[in-house]
Amino acid sequence: MPRYEIIVKGRVQGVGFRAFTERIAGGLGVKGYVKNLPDGTVEVVAEGDKQALDQLCSKLKAGPGMAYVDDVNAIEKESTGEFRDFSVKF
Repeated sequence: MPRYEIIVKGRVQGVGFRAFTERIAGGLGVKGYVKNLPDGTVEVVAEGDKQALDQLCSKLKAGPGMAYVDDVNAIEKESTGEFRDFSVKF
């Protein structure tokens, strides 16, 4: 099972991006977290089925209605199995 460490750039804070990501990831059965970073980007760490992770990345590129996504950079790593669900970190 892979792990994707993702950085999303653009207008992605203050537009419901974390809630959007949590909803999509939960629906795909992906585990991990999403959080805003101080530089204005959003970090997503996700573990699950490769097809589900690829679908998540595709949805992140579109984002919620008020967002404008410039870039989604995903690095694939080995899963750690540390997550029980998908959550928003503050």
